[in-house]
Amino acid sequence: MLLCFPHGGGTASAYRQLADALFPRIELLAVQYPGRQDRLGEAMMPDIGAIAERVVRESTPHAGRPLAVFGHSMGATVAFEAARRFEQRGHALAALFVSGRTAPSVVQPTTLHLASDRALLDDMRRLGGPESNVVQVLVENPDLAEMVLPSVRNDYKAVETYRYKAGQDVSCPIVALRGDSDPSVTDTDIRPWSEFTSGSFETCEFSGGHFYLDEHADEVASLVGSRFDGTGRNMPRTDQE
Repeated sequence: MLLCFPHGGGTASAYRQLADALFPRIELLAVQYPGRQDRLGEAMMPDIGAIAERVVRESTPHAGRPLAVFGHSMGATVAFEAARRFEQRGHALAALFVSGRTAPSVVQPTTLHLASDRALLDDMRRLGGPESNVVQVLVENPDLAEMVLPSVRNDYKAVETYRYKAGQDVSCPIVALRGDSDPSVTDTDIRPWSEFTSGSFETCEFSGGHFYLDEHADEVASLVGSRFDGTGRNMPRTDQE
């Protein structure tokens, strides 16, 4: 099973294409954060650690079934915190996939969660991909913007106020992924993820920007599948000479 965490402002449906690419070989379950879509009536959670804790507490991994965790952008940090908690509870993980995100120790210098709606929309547009299309829709539909932007602002706050707490990290392999033209994460930015596992580490780069995933669902599915069947394990740590 692959447990997936969406990007900031995103929903579980962000993983639909990856789920289709993995089916029927691997079951994909995507987390729906509170305060959006079918959980619109629930209070939003602006704390990454609290989100991870709640997901792990309410999850029941099947004994004997491999489990891996995947997160994109904000979701990568949530996935990391969830992976820590899973391992602390005795659940071995096949891998932790962190996509489009700097390492946990990097403090975000921005305070966009306190900025205007326009500033939030401008940053969403900067990231490109589906977010750019969303921005145009929100600009043209103020009522829809009033409904959607609170969850975006909540998630920006979660990212910008997150602070890594030293302690037991993970022992499973970490695979760090990015788009080669991502404006927010460079290859140099993702390599420090190697410091957060006692297992193997590697980086994988795809063509595209911050939201490269939709363009490369099949390739990412192949990468994920290799970690479940063992062909990708015990690979050399590519951050070392």
